[in-house]
Amino acid sequence: MPTMCPSKYEPIDPSGMRCRSIHQRPSKVSLSDFARPHVKGGGIEGWLASLPNILAGREFRQLIKAVLTAREKKRAILWGLGAHVIKCGLSPLLIDLMDRGFLTGLALNGAGSIHDFEIALVGATSEEVSKELDAGDFGTSEETNSWMNEAIRQGASANQGLGEALGQYILDQTTHRFVYPNLSLLASAYTREIPVTVHVALGTDIIHNHPSASGEALGKTGLQDFRLFTSMVRDLDEGGVFLNCGSAVLLPEVFLKAVNMVRNLGFPLRNFTTANLDFIQHYRPIQNVVKRPTEGGGRGISLTGHHELMIPLLAAVLIEKSLP
Repeated sequence: MPTMCPSKYEPIDPSGMRCRSIHQRPSKVSLSDFARPHVKGGGIEGWLASLPNILAGREFRQLIKAVLTAREKKRAILWGLGAHVIKCGLSPLLIDLMDRGFLTGLALNGAGSIHDFEIALVGATSEEVSKELDAGDFGTSEETNSWMNEAIRQGASANQGLGEALGQYILDQTTHRFVYPNLSLLASAYTREIPVTVHVALGTDIIHNHPSASGEALGKTGLQDFRLFTSMVRDLDEGGVFLNCGSAVLLPEVFLKAVNMVRNLGFPLRNFTTANLDFIQHYRPIQNVVKRPTEGGGRGISLTGHHELMIPLLAAVLIEKSLP
């Protein structure tokens, strides 16, 4: 039998450890923070009151309070949406929030604008990417490609931003082409004079494949929208709210650069709330939305869950807790 090598270590003697009473120790959780059973008939406000005042339960309440306060103080309430939010069928809720003063500015990525455009066009969107990709047919709908690129070229000629150009195009072409403009975020924001911006990266969207795509027009309208969005971000100062919902890379990067430009130009931008709502918490939203912009004053909130559950819950509570 082999002999074990001797070790210079012996098991440590814990007999000299000091202890203290649990009554002297600070505790992060107490009974006052516990959840309460929901009471039948309590409604959405009863549900909110039943949540534990711990972690996401506490942060959900903080976000509700921040949005309600921002509306009361007439500060910006900006929503940044990834494409998944739109293709989950949440546009009617967001349009309703526009009318209630809970959405004062909107930012989309390129894919989000495509889903919105198609919903306005035919009331349907989204493809089976794997199936279509095998034959090279993914993203080749002629109307989506040619008409969106036409709208963008027209917008560039009129010195419009991308979001404004698409919203106006949908409304101008409603008689001949668009069946559901009332379900379009782009068109709804345009008619309500709510600024809407679209932020693209060349090569990321299906319309960039089409021969009608113009890099010059995309660049001109896209840069206009970045500068417009930066102006919107300026109004977050002292009580505004920015909600990033479902964009893991593009909008968090755009938001960070907008925050930097606002401060570089000498405008105050402190004491606002940011929130990232997604079913996975990614690096860039956490750093560029939740943490870095609010380090000098403000609050960052992360809420994890499916958009098709979280956003309706958020909307319902805002409606129930707000004055008519």
